[in-house]
Amino acid sequence: MKTPTRMLAVAAMALCTQAYAANAACEATAKDKKLAGAALTSFMKKCEADAGGASTCEALAADKKLAGAAKTSFVTKCEKDGGKAATAAAGCESQADDKKLAGAARSSFVKKCVGDAGG
Repeated sequence: MKTPTRMLAVAAMALCTQAYAANAACEATAKDKKLAGAALTSFMKKCEADAGGASTCEALAADKKLAGAAKTSFVTKCEKDGGKAATAAAGCESQADDKKLAGAARSSFVKKCVGDAGG
């Protein structure tokens, strides 16, 4: 039986695959348009957001059953870092499940794991 955290990790990986494909498409379009500097940065940010970066973070927030200020904070941070921290957290939560960690040990493990992953 799959745990909710494991299902979240699988969903996050699928969304990251979609985001990577969108990123490649955005990069190809930017190259065709011969964009550089600030124009390139601005175009890539908008293109990736339009391709689903925001919806990825929204989906992760929904899977975590976040609401109100917690959801807003999570989505804002997730979008800012391109979903990397959320994906790392999902993977770390999955590892904590595999190790059957709970309480303070789980919190400590997940915090260190996310930090090590650069999230």
